[in-house]
Amino acid sequence: MAFKPAKWPRKLRSQEWYGGNSRDTIYHRGWLKNQGYPHDLFDGRPIIGILNTFSELSPCNGVHMKELAEKIKAGIWEAGGFPVEVPVFSASENTFRPSAMMFRNLAALSIEETIRGQPMDGAVLMVGCDKTTPSLMMAAASCDIPSIVVTGGPMLNGYYKGERVGSGTHLWKFSEAVKAGEMTQDEFLEAEASMSRSTGTCNTMGTASTMASMAESLGMALSGNAAIPAVDSRRRVIAQMSGRRIVEMVKDDLKPSDIMTKEAFENAIRTNAAIGGSTNAVIHLLAMAGRVGIDLTLEDWDRCGREVPTIVNLMPSGKYLMEEFFYAGGLPVVLKRLGEGGLLHKDALTVSGASIWDEVKDAQNHNEDVILPTDQALTQSGGIVVVKGNLAPKGAVLKPSAATPELLQHRGRAVVFEDIDDYKAKINDPDLDIDETCIMVMKNCGPKGYPGMAEVGNMGLPPKVLQKGITDMVRISDARMSGTAYGTVVLHTSPEAAAGGPLAVVQNGDFIELDVANRRLHLDISDEDLAARLAEWQPLGGAPESGYAWLHQQHVEGADTGADLDFLKGCRGNDVGKDSH
Repeated sequence: MAFKPAKWPRKLRSQEWYGGNSRDTIYHRGWLKNQGYPHDLFDGRPIIGILNTFSELSPCNGVHMKELAEKIKAGIWEAGGFPVEVPVFSASENTFRPSAMMFRNLAALSIEETIRGQPMDGAVLMVGCDKTTPSLMMAAASCDIPSIVVTGGPMLNGYYKGERVGSGTHLWKFSEAVKAGEMTQDEFLEAEASMSRSTGTCNTMGTASTMASMAESLGMALSGNAAIPAVDSRRRVIAQMSGRRIVEMVKDDLKPSDIMTKEAFENAIRTNAAIGGSTNAVIHLLAMAGRVGIDLTLEDWDRCGREVPTIVNLMPSGKYLMEEFFYAGGLPVVLKRLGEGGLLHKDALTVSGASIWDEVKDAQNHNEDVILPTDQALTQSGGIVVVKGNLAPKGAVLKPSAATPELLQHRGRAVVFEDIDDYKAKINDPDLDIDETCIMVMKNCGPKGYPGMAEVGNMGLPPKVLQKGITDMVRISDARMSGTAYGTVVLHTSPEAAAGGPLAVVQNGDFIELDVANRRLHLDISDEDLAARLAEWQPLGGAPESGYAWLHQQHVEGADTGADLDFLKGCRGNDVGKDSH
């Protein structure tokens, strides 16, 4: 029977592999048929890659991802597409060493080439843990084929002794309580069972939930996707609907570059402020913008987020969890509130084909204690703050909604840790010269320094301070912190210490001034002294000599531009290249 491809509005990319009857076409098509596909499935219908980050070593991307993939396949079949499930690199924050962040770029690179080198007309990006979301979106932006995000969803609420337990947030809280003598080790172990009581991502507004919200506010996921719990049947419904929708996106040639515009990124930045989202979103959105070719800067983060109130009352900033956020109406309610306040680019396009305003204008708030009225916001200026000064010439970030208000303007004596090992060796020493007025400084934990920029910026306080009942101090580093963490923590200090930034030459006893209102971070030494210290600075030894760690060290950019690899910037397209067969 002669092969006659069906008519489609345009030539499908996959037909470069499967269209016609040449030797090479028969080679490609014939091998795929060994899985039992009938000949007429290659009739020119779009081939959709379901890029699944399922892994038993990535708990956030657990077994429920398999179930969701089947629902996505069903939707693709229903819409006339040809689904193919493709396992891809899955980096989990809670298992990868030295840091999952080190492998975000490797994941994005490998997935980009998976898309570019194989016969996909469109892609469903199945994401969960916080690094999988940006890595797959970065890859899709680099290739620019029609793509839609489906997140795995958050865990159900946890409870311990009648108290809501937020995954991550209570890990830090209970750990500090043990050090302060307020909780026993046995109680800590008992509470562990309540921290992760269902499959899914963190149930707080940590980085995973934040990035799910970023995908939705960017327009890259169907409306309502971000908050549906992993085990809720509606999570499977939206997966199937996304499968249907990606086929139509291929027909319309609706690509990430059409959706991820500068206006869409500004919508996402304001959304992050409104939800009290993770500081990690700064790095991930900067990297994603770089891949799609959008000029996004730290100044955009400060400008867009400065006047946005934090209205989502979720841990770590508030008291509820993602389950209640979903029941209250989820992200559509937040986006509607932003639109009503003139803080949303209403015409921004979404994967549905409709504008973001059309998607959310009828959303209803079902619980005003979870999604607060603007005049009762957790903070009236909830955006990520960017501070600069001689200690951070290229900027550093702080999350006001998770900070102690009294510490947002503070001058204190520096207690310096040269790296994470130095911190661990000293922090529990009762003779450590530190009190609650000091500023804790940690170096060499940035993109090059850790390597990979681990989530260690929310340094635990010394026991001698905790035992006074003190729960927060100003902390400064070039590291990241978990989106589930809290405190007056200055992060992503750029340039980082390992690259010879001023942070590298801070000494014990120096005084540092943090002035959030005036966006200032200042090391109180003269310009001449700072220049002399920098001239004498020498990098730490022990740099990797081979492998991916070496590649990362050689090419990773600073946190202020997204910590991507320099040779991966920009949208490079999806040309199929030459067929060697």
